[in-house]
Amino acid sequence: MTTNISAIRIITFRRFVSVFVFVFLLAVAASVCSAQIVESVGNRALGMGGAFVAVASDSSATWWNPAGLATGPFSDVSTARGVVDLKENVPSRRDRVSFFAASAPMVGFSYYRLRITDIQRSGAKGQPVVDREDTRAGVSVRSFSVSELGLTLVQSMLPGVHAGATLKYVRGTLRGDTGDAARPPSELLDSGEELGGGAAENRFDLDAGVIGVAGPVRVGAVMRNIRALTFGDGGFTLPRQTRVGAALDVEKAGGPPLTLAVDADARTYTTASGDRRVIAAGVEHWLGMRRVGVRGGGRVNMVGAKERVATAGASVLVRTGFYVEGQVTHGGADSERGWGVGARVTF
Repeated sequence: MTTNISAIRIITFRRFVSVFVFVFLLAVAASVCSAQIVESVGNRALGMGGAFVAVASDSSATWWNPAGLATGPFSDVSTARGVVDLKENVPSRRDRVSFFAASAPMVGFSYYRLRITDIQRSGAKGQPVVDREDTRAGVSVRSFSVSELGLTLVQSMLPGVHAGATLKYVRGTLRGDTGDAARPPSELLDSGEELGGGAAENRFDLDAGVIGVAGPVRVGAVMRNIRALTFGDGGFTLPRQTRVGAALDVEKAGGPPLTLAVDADARTYTTASGDRRVIAAGVEHWLGMRRVGVRGGGRVNMVGAKERVATAGASVLVRTGFYVEGQVTHGGADSERGWGVGARVTF
């Protein structure tokens, strides 16, 4: 009997490794695109520096890794708002996000709304200028609003191994204008957020991920925006983003309620503020019989401006199952600043 159990465990482990490697290779093969970044959503995730692909288990897993819902609570509902600014120099960028998500172990529903505004140097004909020293350049201002309505489904493949996907209805509107290069970037971003007009475009897209749990160890991989949708005649792309992660749940190893995590982008992708290939690390620690959760983390962009960002966050239990959450971001080569607040009900 012992021999049979050992053989089953070996087979399960080999299958799990095969699934994880397959998804990792699929991630590496993803194409390079531009625009939205994954570090836009979730107070827990952003408080941990964005190291969340293997940790995701609450309703924000509908964004970070759909498969994570299989490892979460029976029911989880969350809502939040947040802002991230990179506004000291041109190019500059601002992301505003609000969302609502609800989940059970094998199904989730989500609504995410983002307003992504950026400013770029441009020549006389509005074309991007590569030479940042070219004082003849003006600036172009773009603002892209996108709403994503998602249905997440999860399937258990093997004991401890789960796969999930989110089918998304995406509605996006791109607006653009030119700006006065003498104005501060913060003012240009403000004016970009006020742009009106633009034709709404409707698309369907898909996110997919896997997660594996073996005792205190969790590993995961996710591919977001698989179709890499473009809007405004190719003027704006929701990039195909891929990330892998690993986490250690110290409590399941007999220690305190502490989680350590690390994430890494599988390949470089391009945004309006430069190239990105991020490595992130974070920690989450629960105190006082899980009445307070504190988080910290950071991430480093290995390409482009190679900015470094530090993050912190917390959750406070208000009453049974009801948490108020928040996070802050500070750092970066372009003085990145961010914050988010929200509420979560979990049982």
